[in-house]
Amino acid sequence: MTDDAGTLRGWFQGRLPDDWFTKAPEITYDRDEIMVVGTLAQPKLGKDAGDDEKAAALSARIQGFREDTRARRMRIADEAEAAFGRKVSWGAEVGGHRELFTTQAIPAMTRLRMPEREVLDTLVEAGVARSRSHALAWCVHLVAENQDEWLKDLRGALTAVKKVRAEGPSS
Repeated sequence: MTDDAGTLRGWFQGRLPDDWFTKAPEITYDRDEIMVVGTLAQPKLGKDAGDDEKAAALSARIQGFREDTRARRMRIADEAEAAFGRKVSWGAEVGGHRELFTTQAIPAMTRLRMPEREVLDTLVEAGVARSRSHALAWCVHLVAENQDEWLKDLRGALTAVKKVRAEGPSS
């Protein structure tokens, strides 16, 4: 089975129960993992509900979804893994509160020269990170957080390159 974004979205939209989410789930993927994040219905709160009550209700709604759908999500994930050759991870959001669960932590090997290692070691020695690996993950997270617009532009350019390649001559 192909694994383009449309095929993945269509497969999950066809396979997921209609009553789980209030709109089509967000499907993202890479070569290792497919992430399915759905939007849940808002809990009914009184008009006088404070911030703590709202936060507790949103978190409880997500935890309830996680527990109530566990067996079925696992069955769907097994089917998707067989079809697409990737692990499936899940998440939910409601009222701006987002939680990811069953996500994959994939090792990424790299070779670093002394100046790069010194950066990681400084983060570890300062207590910002537990290890070089954790420091590198922290750096990647920081770049993603602070360079979001640039990364979106880069992904858009890559999509255009893939399209041009697909339209080119076949070998």
